[in-house]
Amino acid sequence: MMADRMSAGEVCSRKVTTAYRGTLVSDAARLMREQHVGCLVIVEQADPGRVVVGILTDRTIVTEAVAKELDSRLIAVREIMTTDVVTAREQDSVLDLLELMRRKRIRRIPVTGPQNLLIGIVTLDDLLEVLAEEMQAMAGAIGVRRKGESTANP
Repeated sequence: MMADRMSAGEVCSRKVTTAYRGTLVSDAARLMREQHVGCLVIVEQADPGRVVVGILTDRTIVTEAVAKELDSRLIAVREIMTTDVVTAREQDSVLDLLELMRRKRIRRIPVTGPQNLLIGIVTLDDLLEVLAEEMQAMAGAIGVRRKGESTANP
């Protein structure tokens, strides 16, 4: 499948590590370490799912809590999380995602479906993997063509 035709819904990870606004920053950092992730999508429970209300990255914890010498055991995620979250729609193409990441200078995008409900997350690493597979397929096609040409013209 070509990358320009693949959608965010197809390439996103459906396993998203989430937290709530009231989560303590120390607990959020612990959760990130345990789940081996660089960000948490901050959600609010709604009927019928979870709505994205913020994002917390490991970098945000460092710059907004650690560097400012705040006690992470006393402050809630809501105090340092990014609330102006860039999200992608399920039907957005991989190329749209790459352009959005480039323009906004971000590495992770929560993917939302109908009613802005969280359905997954796409990282720059995910997109690089998709593009690497496309490049490998293209290289294989070139190799087959060259091999065919060399056997046709002895």
